Amino acid sequence: MARGSSTGQHAVVREAAAALDQFKYEVARDMGIQIPEDNYWGDIPARECGAVGGHMVRKMIEMAEQTLAGRTPTRRTR
Repeated sequence: MARGSSTGQHAVVREAAAALDQFKYEVARDMGIQIPEDNYWGDIPARECGAVGGHMVRKMIEMAEQTLAGRTPTRRTR
């Protein structure tokens, strides 16, 4: 999301916002996307931003499934 823009979307659990933001950067790095030094994502193509979100969702579902199966979730990197 571009710095300064507001879409009305916020984390359901406010305390999780920072962790989700960090997770976004981790996923982007894993995908080989150059993270903007100024944290302005407006110059990143929408296709790449969407791919980061998609990978985040996949990893969160995987972690939830592992938790439900009684295993400790692990974060895998490429």
